[in-house]
Amino acid sequence: MMPDQSTEIGTKLVDLLRAGRFDDIREMFAPNLRPLVTPESLRAAWEAEIGRHGAVRSVGTPVSEPAGANDATLLRVPVTFERGAVTILASVAGPAWVISLQIAAADAAQPTQPWQPPAYADPSALQEREVTVGSGPLAVTGVVTLPAGPGPHPAVVMLSGSGAHDRDETIGRNKPFKDIAWGLAGRGVATLRYDKVTYAHPGLVAGDPDFTVQGEYVDHAVAAVELLRGHPSVDPARVFVLGHSEGGTLAPRVAAAEPAVAGLVILAGGAQPLQWAAVRQFRYLASLDPATAAAAEPLIETVTRQAQAVDSPALSASTPASGLPFGVPASYWLDLRDYDPAAEAAKLGRPMLILQGARDYQVTVADDLSRWQAALAGRSDVTFRVYDADDHLFFSGEGPSTPAGYEPAQHVDPAVIADIAAWI
Repeated sequence: MMPDQSTEIGTKLVDLLRAGRFDDIREMFAPNLRPLVTPESLRAAWEAEIGRHGAVRSVGTPVSEPAGANDATLLRVPVTFERGAVTILASVAGPAWVISLQIAAADAAQPTQPWQPPAYADPSALQEREVTVGSGPLAVTGVVTLPAGPGPHPAVVMLSGSGAHDRDETIGRNKPFKDIAWGLAGRGVATLRYDKVTYAHPGLVAGDPDFTVQGEYVDHAVAAVELLRGHPSVDPARVFVLGHSEGGTLAPRVAAAEPAVAGLVILAGGAQPLQWAAVRQFRYLASLDPATAAAAEPLIETVTRQAQAVDSPALSASTPASGLPFGVPASYWLDLRDYDPAAEAAKLGRPMLILQGARDYQVTVADDLSRWQAALAGRSDVTFRVYDADDHLFFSGEGPSTPAGYEPAQHVDPAVIADIAAWI
């Protein structure tokens, strides 16, 4: 997308907010996202800002920068009110479709700063090599990170969460997977992390009506395990799979498909059905701001109907994606809805380390960790750890976790790195 075009979109969005034309904003969203965007919720969020800060005094020049897959662009539009300031953040992709819109703090107007290594990582104690994972048109690129020394080293294949993630699970200026890879390298553990197929080949994935988690996770993960097992610096008997979020959910399925996997590390792995976890998350986010909670109810009702459609016996390959969560095709949900990750993990005779942040609202102790614990109770080869201060990305903090909490520059909790390395 051309910079001038993205700047025009940013300016238009703010103009429409100021004019109260929330129906027009909804029409700017990608078609599959429109059911999740209600004019009422947009109005409530904007009017809440007016109530807090007064009338708009000025709008700054939008700043744009690349933002991940689909040639997406992140727009930052500074807005000054009578008694404060905010930044309108919008992600735009494809033919100028808006794919996300939020109101952030004033300092979010600054361009993303480069990632800096965490204090627990020593760049001189590791080496990295680019690799190709898989074959054919859906092959992806990644990087093997090796500790200093000849090895053979234990190694970890890293599976990122839902959505189109790059190899580092980049979010703003933060790179959780790079933190983990570099931190583990300093403790003698090799890693392989790679771009998800949904990030590397969004067009091919979107054009496949039969796309499932097999193509999203399992095929590349099995190829990555084989690649590491054949690496001269890696101990082929000690190749583990580390999955975060939905990557953790699918880690048992990968291990079931590849007997050579030595064990699993599951970080905030969802065990509640994904469609109902989405409903829970929307309810949580609505509860954070009482001023806009009522306006979020139509959205929550829509997401609930979509979750019910996944559970319905009437779900079939011909069910329109527009009536399903996130606009994802029926093939995906048909494949996933009968998969119980905790029950699958219980069938595996392999050791597991399961980590959970107590402040995580996306995957929770009550709704997800409890399922893993119930299914794996009494297993001496399964270890659980809960980090009281950590959120979904294992960033430490205080108070209720929010999406805005992922934005400031920060790193994965060093205790998490140390526990993974010690367990392996």
